[in-house]
Amino acid sequence: MKPVDTLCSSIRRYRGEHARHAHDYLQIMFALQGRMELEIGGHCAFADTSCGMVIPAGFEHGFSTTPDAQMLVIEHPGLAGVSQVRRFAVTSACRESARLGNMALQLMQVLQAPKILARRGIDLAQLDDALAARLDEAWNTTRMANLFCLSPQRFHARLLELTGQTPQAYLRQHRLDQAEQLLRRGMPLDATALQVGYRAASALSFALKRERNFSTRKLRTR
Repeated sequence: MKPVDTLCSSIRRYRGEHARHAHDYLQIMFALQGRMELEIGGHCAFADTSCGMVIPAGFEHGFSTTPDAQMLVIEHPGLAGVSQVRRFAVTSACRESARLGNMALQLMQVLQAPKILARRGIDLAQLDDALAARLDEAWNTTRMANLFCLSPQRFHARLLELTGQTPQAYLRQHRLDQAEQLLRRGMPLDATALQVGYRAASALSFALKRERNFSTRKLRTR
């Protein structure tokens, strides 16, 4: 591995799986988009847009990422007192410092971010696939939470951290995305409503108009 003599940071896109390896420098990472699954010292972990990882020098780790993963990676030759793997909450200040590209600020914000214990994560790709396969069925927060062995309250909080949306807002986004696609392909409104989980065509039409300013009347006219 390349030596690191000074603080450096970069935004990286990884693809697929990477074999276990170790660095002779400290590495800090969190996701700006997507998710990274990690094995660090024989233990499973992850980094996403709500949870970051501090990996001290010498710790073996391997990882795999989702196809859309975009990671902020900070590398440092070593920090006094940092000798153990640490999970931290990705705060709004962490994200803002990443946007500004200020390395010293990025490091400061990460070190000030609150430590969090091991937690179950939410794989958004898994959630999206489950919703897409049964979009016409009833999906309350409990049912979504059960996919990840989380309580409804924790699932609600984690999804809000990851996406900025509540579970029902996230579900509604998927239903309306699919409804728009089906309507543009020529599917009748009443059939579309049933397929994406709305009980009536009028309810779907109202939701599309309110949320997307999407007029089914104009679509039918075209």
